[in-house]
Amino acid sequence: MKPEFDLEKINVIEFGVGLNDGDYPFVSVPVDRDVQSALRDMVSTTWNAMEQDAENLRQYEPSEKYRSNEPLYMPANDQMAQPLLDLHKANNLPIQTGVLAEPDAIFCYFVRLTDNRKRRLTALRRATHFKGVLSKRLIQFVTDTWKLVEDNIFKLDSDFDLLIDSKYLFIRRPSAFESMGKLKQAILDAVPANVTEIKNELSFVDFGVIERYASEHPRAARYVASIRKQNLKAVDRSKLKELCRTTGVEIGDEAGQITVAEGHVMGFLEVLDRRRYVDELDPQNPEPYRAASRHKIEQQQGRGTN
Repeated sequence: MKPEFDLEKINVIEFGVGLNDGDYPFVSVPVDRDVQSALRDMVSTTWNAMEQDAENLRQYEPSEKYRSNEPLYMPANDQMAQPLLDLHKANNLPIQTGVLAEPDAIFCYFVRLTDNRKRRLTALRRATHFKGVLSKRLIQFVTDTWKLVEDNIFKLDSDFDLLIDSKYLFIRRPSAFESMGKLKQAILDAVPANVTEIKNELSFVDFGVIERYASEHPRAARYVASIRKQNLKAVDRSKLKELCRTTGVEIGDEAGQITVAEGHVMGFLEVLDRRRYVDELDPQNPEPYRAASRHKIEQQQGRGTN
């Protein structure tokens, strides 16, 4: 899996920044050919790094906790990344030539490339280092002497945090992706819709207290977003109740629906998100555990174990 784009045949290079507020969160900024060349090199470096990590590429899950640098991908039709997808698809971004004069208003910078087949590749980088040089006093060698540089100096990084093509988002730094995509608020805002989808599959669960809690707690909202993508049709009511009981999640039964006790919402969400389980290697002393992270083990056909 790699971006559908030809880096050797680029026709258009467009640079821009993301703003913290305003009607247009992303704006285009004209730059010369030297800057365009540097941006293209950054994309190539990012592309090569993603290719080297191709075997470790996993789909992004909102409930997971990731390392600072970890290769992930997300389908380009996923609503969680809508602000970034809007940038990737937008035509005729507004141009603001003077926006770099207000570095505190910038949260990221980006480049959009278009190849000879009119395919677009968008790359973004959080603006942490991009703005960092502005607060320092720099000197430059000019006509045999060193002089203080009084203009704003912007520092480009060596690579980008993520790439976007027509099918996928390729993520190198999950925290940067979440920050630039404003995922925290997006996931909180999506709780009602996500809960509605889950209720359609788990009609025997009362999600009232869960929705209220998740709408105000980001970690719970992340679990809800993750659970929505699970295979919920296969969830057995009796086994769900038993797993709650054995892992210490307090539930009840009212009017034929499973109810979750106050203070046990996170535990119940962990059960549904396959994060609470019981180790029964010792049948006489089963032990409940909580998984900080989970990865499904893919079964290999035709291979045995010794």
